Amino acid sequence: MKALIDFNAQLDRYLTVFERDLPTFLPDASGPGKRLADAMSYSLLSGGKRIRAVLLMSCYNLFSDDFAASVPYAAAIEMVHAYSLIHDDLPCMDDDDMRRGKPSCHIAFDEATAILAGDGLLTLAFETMARHIAAFGADKAVAAIGALSRAAGADGMVGGQMIDIENEKRDVDLNTLILTDSKKTGALITAACEIGCILGGADEKTTGHFAEYASKLGLAFQILDDILDVTADSEELGKPAGSDSKSGKPTYASLLGLEKAAGTAKKLTAEAVDEIQKTGLRVEFLCGLAEMLSVRKR
Repeated sequence: MKALIDFNAQLDRYLTVFERDLPTFLPDASGPGKRLADAMSYSLLSGGKRIRAVLLMSCYNLFSDDFAASVPYAAAIEMVHAYSLIHDDLPCMDDDDMRRGKPSCHIAFDEATAILAGDGLLTLAFETMARHIAAFGADKAVAAIGALSRAAGADGMVGGQMIDIENEKRDVDLNTLILTDSKKTGALITAACEIGCILGGADEKTTGHFAEYASKLGLAFQILDDILDVTADSEELGKPAGSDSKSGKPTYASLLGLEKAAGTAKKLTAEAVDEIQKTGLRVEFLCGLAEMLSVRKR
């Protein structure tokens, strides 16, 4: 019988390999494209929790010992996430000057460069996946590309951002907020688990359990984000605290109150853990990840 995993050691293994390889997927920062390449690098390599990348690698790792093979696909999903943050921070969107404790891309460079850096990262994500088709075969690679495309597009993250903009300064009920966040935040988190399963050759039923786990995890993640926006300070968050209230956005904290919102996040985390355990696989790491995210302070 295998020994129980050391969660922190396993997380460090994923992050060490991922951060080592991530810069290799970026364009050459020289010549006439240097400013654009610098802006893309600035945002993609600025740290962050790398939750989506870790989810993808750890799901794939359940079906293959060589988790490093999935790094290009994990890099692609982080590129999409980084692009979304660049655009979210723009004056025409959330208008935030700080991200991960540093000036936002449009502050560090300029607004036009930030827009192009986001566009460049989004495009580079799919180029990166396409360049690594041979490692998994066309069927798996195309299915993975399709999963990320759906999650990132009008029916996923971009659609959620549009609803989020429309929600500002108007009364929104809880169901509308859940729909918004299932797309804006949850879609990429779910895609990370789905892609890990696709590349690993998981069957449809197993993939469904992972998708449900990720859906609940994503909603719990967003609820805690809303709570931290109220309770943490800007230094802890690495971005302006209270920005949701400033922009008039409805949040779980404002709709449910802090105590009920925290209880809902805790319940969703427990449900996510229950769901992933239905696979019968060795999912201790994914259970630990859900627990870790539920008590984060930033």
